[in-house]
Amino acid sequence: MSDWLEVGSKAPAFTLLDAEGKKVKLSDFKGSPVVLYFYPKDDTPGCTKEACAFRDRSAELKKLGAVVLGVSPDTPASHTKFRDKYSLNFPLLADESHEVAEKFGAWREKNMYGKKSMGIQRSTYLIDGQGKVAYVWKKVSVDGHDQQVLEALQELTASD
Repeated sequence: MSDWLEVGSKAPAFTLLDAEGKKVKLSDFKGSPVVLYFYPKDDTPGCTKEACAFRDRSAELKKLGAVVLGVSPDTPASHTKFRDKYSLNFPLLADESHEVAEKFGAWREKNMYGKKSMGIQRSTYLIDGQGKVAYVWKKVSVDGHDQQVLEALQELTASD
């Protein structure tokens, strides 16, 4: 289990498969802010609510030049079903080996009803156009999170 990546750090480079099985690299989005969010599992209540909130705010996010990328340990096939079921309009990336989640510190020990296991801690990174971490939300509460991200993005783009 690695430490959280902190504000000011360079975001680690990564390449993951999207729902179509195409390779997506963080460096593909150089010059644009990236909302990189880690979520535990496709088509579960909290994850669905979070994904739909980002979907519903996509026009506002795009206006600020941002790209949204969702990352979970699910397979590309699972992502395809989830994306299609909820008409998600941004890439979902498969981190089946949880290597990327570990680099960012989102792969953590969780304790559910006294049972410890490793898994994704719902978290979001706002990465600026130069690849630096501008904001980190380490333990995301889904309600209102989309608004927090938008406000941080507005601050980030205002200071550019």
